Amino acid sequence: MNSPARSAAVATRATATAARTLSICLVCNTSFAIHTYRQGLIRTLIANGATVTVIAPRDRTTALLEQMGCRFVELHVASKGTNPRDDLRTFAALYRHYRAIKPDIVFHYTIKPNIYGTVAAWIARVPSIAVTTGLGYVFIQKSRAAIVAKALYRFAFRFPRQVWFLNRDDQTAFVESRLLAHPERARLLHGEGVDLNHFAYTPPRQKQNFTFVLIGRLLWDKGVGEYVEAARILRERHPTARFQLLGPAGVDNPSAVTLDTLQAWQREGIVEYLGEAHDVREHIANADCVVLPSYREGVPRTLMEASAMGRPIVATDVPGCREVVANGITGFLCEAKSAASLADKLEAMMALTPDERRAMGERGRAKVAAEFDETTVIARYLETLRELTGVSLYL
Repeated sequence: MNSPARSAAVATRATATAARTLSICLVCNTSFAIHTYRQGLIRTLIANGATVTVIAPRDRTTALLEQMGCRFVELHVASKGTNPRDDLRTFAALYRHYRAIKPDIVFHYTIKPNIYGTVAAWIARVPSIAVTTGLGYVFIQKSRAAIVAKALYRFAFRFPRQVWFLNRDDQTAFVESRLLAHPERARLLHGEGVDLNHFAYTPPRQKQNFTFVLIGRLLWDKGVGEYVEAARILRERHPTARFQLLGPAGVDNPSAVTLDTLQAWQREGIVEYLGEAHDVREHIANADCVVLPSYREGVPRTLMEASAMGRPIVATDVPGCREVVANGITGFLCEAKSAASLADKLEAMMALTPDERRAMGERGRAKVAAEFDETTVIARYLETLRELTGVSLYL
């Protein structure tokens, strides 16, 4: 008869064996987004012995994903385009990959993987989950492309096992627009979380020039234009204030700010472009305030990271941003698409005393710790994997 200790050891080995055979695909329109937003999840899955395959276009972060232990499959995604041939090519490639890999489950992120990947997975008889990381132009713009995208969402979202939303506003928008054939499959993830140890609290630095920074892809939909115009307004009254931009420019997105436009702003002397950074912590630590005047978000990682490090925020009063920022408590919310409103809130931030800004940042850290700890998000993934595959993985 086996001893309890031996039985426990056998059970542990059996679980580990099951975990080693679990195959999970993460599919996105950029490798950058997988690497930037889901490192904690990937590390947890790989530590449990699961095989993680990233299917995405190749970029500067692909090698970093492979160094983490991911398999990588390159995917062509025309993020800017609406050419049906390009989209059919993406759909066919995903179908072939799913047939070859035979994953236990696929997680799709961003619009084209959510639409074409979900349908391809269903045809390949592979269970999938669609994660709507933000509604983007589909709900911001009134265009033919947006109408087509909604129709495609309505068709494709018949098929995933679950549809995850990062904030309640996005979930409500899908339900009210009747884009979910099975509303009962909707789940609220409440953001993708932040690593509180990696983004540790950092006391504000004492320096002469007040510094704002906007971190993220440089898109018009992120409010970059309003930020630059607000900088023009404020530089007349506060000539020593610094307005920085950090993130990729000229990206493959319909709303991208071109490099020529960015260079013109720099020549004008209004903003400083810091380029791109895999690790944004030093730039957050150097800032007095982090800014995101976006038109709409899922739950913005930039703001969670800034709050985790104790920096006050100015952002727009829109879905996603308002989840992270408690107006007047952890930062200020301004009107969307209004440079004047943004300038007012930026100036209000400058008018606070250093102690008041420090207290605001400390309250932001406490809010993020209570509501957006990455471990809670990873636990949701692991519980979902257990429900759908029967395999238990552990934090």
